Amino acid sequence: MVDLTMFKLSYKNKKVQNIIAKNRIKKLFILAEEKALSGNLTLANRYVNIARRISMRNLVPIHKDFKRKFCKHCYSFLLPDVNCRIRLRDKKVIIYCKTCNRYTRFPIKNS
Repeated sequence: MVDLTMFKLSYKNKKVQNIIAKNRIKKLFILAEEKALSGNLTLANRYVNIARRISMRNLVPIHKDFKRKFCKHCYSFLLPDVNCRIRLRDKKVIIYCKTCNRYTRFPIKNS
């Protein structure tokens, strides 16, 4: 028989909670990308929303690669040529969201 109190105590540890939250956020963004590629953008947007809520609840930052996959204004999953347009200009990446008609700019680092 398994002692369930041991499992409950492990979730009270903040480091364990952060690791679980990061893994769930990563999994949700992978699922969102799969659903968006299959054409179900509403479900992809829902996965992004859930990942953001997990991040805010546990105070875990979303990784930089995942941050650039959704719009900062309307929080919709960005899929190039479907609901966003990507341009390069003046050492910046400019992403235009077609759902909310707003721009997001990222600098290009010199390497």
